[in-house]
Amino acid sequence: MATGKKAKPSYMNAIIGVSLVLFLLGTLGWLVLNGRSLTRAFKEDVEVAVDFHDNTKDENVQKMKAILDKQPFVRESKIITKEEAIKMQSELEGQNIVDFLGYNPLFTSIALKLHAGYVNKDSLEKIKQFIMQSNIVRDVTYPKIVVEQMNSNFRKIGIVLGAISLILFIVVVVLIDNTVRLAMFSNRFLIKTMQMVGATRWFISRPFDRRAIINGLISGIISVLGLWMVISFAQKQIPAISVLNDTGMLVFLMIMMIVMGILISVVSTHRSVVKYLKMHVDDLY
Repeated sequence: MATGKKAKPSYMNAIIGVSLVLFLLGTLGWLVLNGRSLTRAFKEDVEVAVDFHDNTKDENVQKMKAILDKQPFVRESKIITKEEAIKMQSELEGQNIVDFLGYNPLFTSIALKLHAGYVNKDSLEKIKQFIMQSNIVRDVTYPKIVVEQMNSNFRKIGIVLGAISLILFIVVVVLIDNTVRLAMFSNRFLIKTMQMVGATRWFISRPFDRRAIINGLISGIISVLGLWMVISFAQKQIPAISVLNDTGMLVFLMIMMIVMGILISVVSTHRSVVKYLKMHVDDLY
């Protein structure tokens, strides 16, 4: 009975310790998910301009828009007439370009926003070749330098975050393992005593494994609640963050935090029990 009472503080320390490291890993996971969402938002904001020849009829422009809307790479499209284009350009330049030049140099166009997966050099070139097959299309343009630099930078950031995540994951596993093993240290004499009176390995390890599942579950829930509080606070301070959140991936992350807490706690606990069962009594001191 005395051994059980001594074990409780250790279990509590283990729960708190596991919760903290899971919370740290979950926070990094949330930042990585937000980074992915931010990357997607930037890519989907890139605009592809489909310019038409001056003599193109409005009905043909509408037909072309209908064709493009059916393509898997198009997220949204908008027709911009010559008049709308020159108005926007004049506002940007701060002067009336038609009055200055004596004519409207711009063309009717369709502004395309693509799905993030297609915003890369190779895909954009293929899309351009596909659209240029139409004889009413004068040119297809997009910010090439911006796309190349954006993909290059996002790739580098992804590699860095991936490396940090891997290192942190290893650190988390080691910390949780050491925390649980330390908690089991106070039960080493109880484990050995049960073995000496004839209890089987399964009979001895079962209550400890069951307790490890409960501890891991509690730790996971605490870490998830902590992460949820951080996210809620961040969204109140910066409302734009809520737009980036992928609810499905966030729920998956929180479930994985709980599963990881249970799994590592059970594995570490079972290993500790087996370790003490194999040790000689004199080695327990």
